[in-house]
Amino acid sequence: MLLVAAQVILLGTGTPNAEPERSGPSVAIVANGTPYIIDFGPGVVRRAVAAHIKPSDLKIAFATHLHSDHTVGLADLILTPWTLERTTPLEIYGPPGLRAMANHIVAAYREDISVRLHGGEPSNKTGYRVNVHEIKPGVVYRDDNLRVTAFRVPHGEWREAFGYRFDILDGRSIVISGDTGPTDAVIKACNGCDVLIHEVHSTAGLARRPAEWQRYHAQYHTSSEELAAIATKAKPGLLVLTHQLLWGTSEEDLLREVTRNYAGRVVNGHDLDVY
Repeated sequence: MLLVAAQVILLGTGTPNAEPERSGPSVAIVANGTPYIIDFGPGVVRRAVAAHIKPSDLKIAFATHLHSDHTVGLADLILTPWTLERTTPLEIYGPPGLRAMANHIVAAYREDISVRLHGGEPSNKTGYRVNVHEIKPGVVYRDDNLRVTAFRVPHGEWREAFGYRFDILDGRSIVISGDTGPTDAVIKACNGCDVLIHEVHSTAGLARRPAEWQRYHAQYHTSSEELAAIATKAKPGLLVLTHQLLWGTSEEDLLREVTRNYAGRVVNGHDLDVY
């Protein structure tokens, strides 16, 4: 099979903040025309369509962790592509708890599903189903296009949170941090990867936050200064900043905070950016 270069598409670069220009966290890696979705924040299917991905092709997804801003689009991902002619069950991979989440969503929409199946609407009998794979660190998925390796990251009180490394068979490697505090696990997973997509918050902005929020973010997330140190050791070909928390600073300020101590190539990520 002839392999074409993979595309990395930022479907959503937002946070729990309701920013109209940023949908909820989600990344698509498209290899040989097959999209692989990482996280499914609000607006995921519409953002996929904006990226020229057919809803019926949304068949494989990975969750980094179960925070609502990363998973509230799961109902959308299960049901909307089915109503738009996806016939195969959705395959989703992620931490323990994902199966219960998916099962409860299907149960919550049982009336909708029943009417679509039996109420005269042309529909298939399989596309709303979900196959959940609760994972441990290591290789969690592979096919003719790529291999996916999960690694644990520290995200406050979450017992299980993961980052992912995608090794595309065209030779590219993409690492997605998920939400995480600073960790050598990202450095080890990247190790010269082509693209590192990493969450970040402004160091200067955090200093303006109330003390309780400073404690929270220091435990759950990665500052611009900490990310600069991580990227210096990880040596990605491109560092993409996402899930940005600015708190009164600007994107330009954030970029300066990172590049003050990191000499590599770095960009601010925006919805529908392609790499």
